Amino acid sequence: MQPSAGDDKGAAAPGTGEPSLHRVMGPWLLLLFIIGDILGTGIYALTGKVANLVGGAVWLPFLMAFAVALLTAFSYLELVTKYPRAAGAALYTHRAFGIHFITFLVAFAVMSSGITSASTASRAFAANLSDAFGLGLAGGIGITIVGLLFMAVIAAINFRGVGESVKLNVVLTCVELTGLLIIIVIGLWAIAGGHGDFSRVLEFKAGEGAGGTFWAAIAATTLAFFAMVGFEDSVNMAEETKDPVNTFPRILLAGLLITGTIYLLVSISAITLVAPAELGEGETPLLKVVAAGAPGFPLGVFGFITMFAVANSALINMLMASRLVYGMSREHVLPPVLGKVHATRRTPYIAIAFTTLLAFALIAFVGEVPALGGTTALLLTCVFTIVNVAVLVLRRDPVEHRHFRTPTALPVIGTATCAFLAGPWTGRNPVEYQVAGTLLAIGVLLWLVTVWINRATGVALSDPRPEDIGGDGAHN
Repeated sequence: MQPSAGDDKGAAAPGTGEPSLHRVMGPWLLLLFIIGDILGTGIYALTGKVANLVGGAVWLPFLMAFAVALLTAFSYLELVTKYPRAAGAALYTHRAFGIHFITFLVAFAVMSSGITSASTASRAFAANLSDAFGLGLAGGIGITIVGLLFMAVIAAINFRGVGESVKLNVVLTCVELTGLLIIIVIGLWAIAGGHGDFSRVLEFKAGEGAGGTFWAAIAATTLAFFAMVGFEDSVNMAEETKDPVNTFPRILLAGLLITGTIYLLVSISAITLVAPAELGEGETPLLKVVAAGAPGFPLGVFGFITMFAVANSALINMLMASRLVYGMSREHVLPPVLGKVHATRRTPYIAIAFTTLLAFALIAFVGEVPALGGTTALLLTCVFTIVNVAVLVLRRDPVEHRHFRTPTALPVIGTATCAFLAGPWTGRNPVEYQVAGTLLAIGVLLWLVTVWINRATGVALSDPRPEDIGGDGAHN
């Protein structure tokens, strides 16, 4: 049997004279990292909007989204065990197709999804702050103002510099998980006591303009998919995971199964205690579940947990987005000014300002959580489509060590399902395409400016380095 890739301890990284990252993550830490990356804004903010589309069967779109995510997870498993390095969708794309512009588009799409995800979190934060503490913020304007202030605080923290660690992720994951477990316990307690209406779980009622049961389920799945993303970020921990070839397949699949089960139980608890129409009003559905199932439970405590969860999502996503812009600038695919580092704070302050301004625009002019969350899912389904194709293309690139190999049918089906969910026939809000198109157009414009600068200065593009543009971001 050939040796497993990644068993080295402090050896040089493949193909370089540099020492490799320290392999400190065992199975349990990797599992907590994956669960923490998936949990977050999606389930806390969008459960009600999914209920608007399908009625009581709110669990079904989450189950369908889980199935699609699982197909793509198998593709990531083959790639991460075949190339056990700190990489991501952009690097897999470059390895498969070798076209710098396509690699750039994938990297910029990942960056843009981080900004739309953080903007979603900012709106959810503002809504939960208002409802949990009875602030009564005036309609959309009040929520928007708080969302902008929240994003400004995130930018300040980002500029100051944040030391991230696996141990901190464990703490944040426990807080996020606690909020969801509270919902599950309240729901099970109510069901056992004969409270609520469990029969609503099987009531499928297509929302207005959904075009029938099938298309209503598909439209809801495109929204619920936002809650399932995040698993793809774990590939960036490959160089810090002990024996990644053996560890990743069972741990990534276990993480998806655990989070999928949690989402199903949360959605069933929510619809049992709160009618679909009421659950779909506003942007704080799970607060309504707590109020209905446990009237004596302090809403401020649950609101704080929810705010903590979505704030963590926003911070991680804005950290990722700014560093990805910085990395692309250093690789000469974005203007060099975006690669400047502050002399004192040693943070990419121009990239931080650029990504924050984009987030400000999204919060102010797009606003609604479903549109922002849907845009995140749209961008990532496009990226996942390319990753599923890349797996098949890279079958012609054999490696010496053994690695996980997904059945060929899975990436084929994954390509088809992700491409299908990205299409306008799913009933997506046209705003999602407008936002995604605008963000990518900004990227292409910056690319063209950079090409002109490169030609004027005689800079040639080289193959991208994993540590610079390979990172995917945490989206939930």
